[in-house]
Amino acid sequence: MRTPRRTLAAAVVAAVVLPLSACGSSGDSGGSTDASGKVEGDITFQTWNLRANFKPYFDGLVADFEKKYPGTHVRWIDQPAEGYADKISADAAGGTLPDVVNVSPDLVAPLAKAGLALDLDKAAAKYRPEYLDGAWASHRIPGMTGTYAFPWYLNTGPLFYNKSLFREAGLNPDQPPRTYAELFDDALQMARQSKGRVATLANVPTVEDFGRYGAELMNRQGTAFAFNDAKGVELLTKYKELYDAKALDPQALTATPESTGKKFLTGAVAMNPGSALDLDNFKKQAPNLYKNIGITDQITSTGHVNMYVMGVMVNSRTKHTAAAVAFAHYVTDAQNQMSFAKKVAIFPSTAGSLDDPYFAKEDGTDETRVRIAAAKSLKSAVNYTPVLFSDQMKTALRNEVAKALQGKESPKAALDNAVSACDRLLQQQG
Repeated sequence: MRTPRRTLAAAVVAAVVLPLSACGSSGDSGGSTDASGKVEGDITFQTWNLRANFKPYFDGLVADFEKKYPGTHVRWIDQPAEGYADKISADAAGGTLPDVVNVSPDLVAPLAKAGLALDLDKAAAKYRPEYLDGAWASHRIPGMTGTYAFPWYLNTGPLFYNKSLFREAGLNPDQPPRTYAELFDDALQMARQSKGRVATLANVPTVEDFGRYGAELMNRQGTAFAFNDAKGVELLTKYKELYDAKALDPQALTATPESTGKKFLTGAVAMNPGSALDLDNFKKQAPNLYKNIGITDQITSTGHVNMYVMGVMVNSRTKHTAAAVAFAHYVTDAQNQMSFAKKVAIFPSTAGSLDDPYFAKEDGTDETRVRIAAAKSLKSAVNYTPVLFSDQMKTALRNEVAKALQGKESPKAALDNAVSACDRLLQQQG
């Protein structure tokens, strides 16, 4: 099952391949890693498609920081979502990368390899305890030591399920599946009872599914992928069984979030990831579904759901390391993350913040129901998407998964081919 990326700017995340030779080699920072000096100087802060909706928030954030540190001046620049990865690549190559940059893990990886991302384990270790373990770890790069961005806002999505369809299939509507083993059993029963009319799932497995199932995604050195291990093959074999039994929607190979949403709306699919916005849609367009809606965590056999994370990176070549680190921390500290989270449906990455009544106390509204469910699961969530896993790699995996489900290749052969293709692409990243 795929949880669609619903973070503010991350909907269009693309892999960025920097011309590393133009940026310097790994470990060649060219600047100071000492953030203990006086917080002063002019710095630039770049965000990712946030000005249109959140200008007052960021204007206030900058003003408050400058008031706290009178010797500083922060110039805030915002880049559009389209072409953001290319813009970062061009700035990195041209030596014009801002001092503090809004990044996702896949964008920070090539910058870290090029020596352009400050290692916060060295420069800002004192702040480490302020953040959730999984969030801090999300900006570590396989094969490298260090952490290369402060974690900022998080997101995840609960699963919706149709209690009525569960009931009709003889399943307990108040005990939805929580592990993949339970999911597979329930899905096959749903398909049998409905004579193939109702599928439980509408998406093929993605790399996040392999992670949540317990497959090893990459080797520890970050030099090769490994999701063709026994666990990975087992997962894809199970999906093939679901596909043959129509427990996986026949159109899953070409599914989009929109198409799966429509199938869930019409009762052709029993489970689907979503958000509070979907609940409002159910209420308006499918009142019967809304009356029977169930909310549960993502399926996982590891005990940890998948999360999406945004980060704030410090340019290792900034001339004002102390100011840049102080500002990156300020943007992502508990108080400012809570303030931002109350303006939009995201979650703070700071330790303890998810225990705030805003994320824990029911008030009877649909939006709060979903927010509480997501916040609870995020406390121990993991970013399963490897930071080095590009969009091209996602396509390669999807193509091989499709061949396995259609019976053109065995699950083992399909994953072997996918891993080989991803390894080739990895080598091209440098």
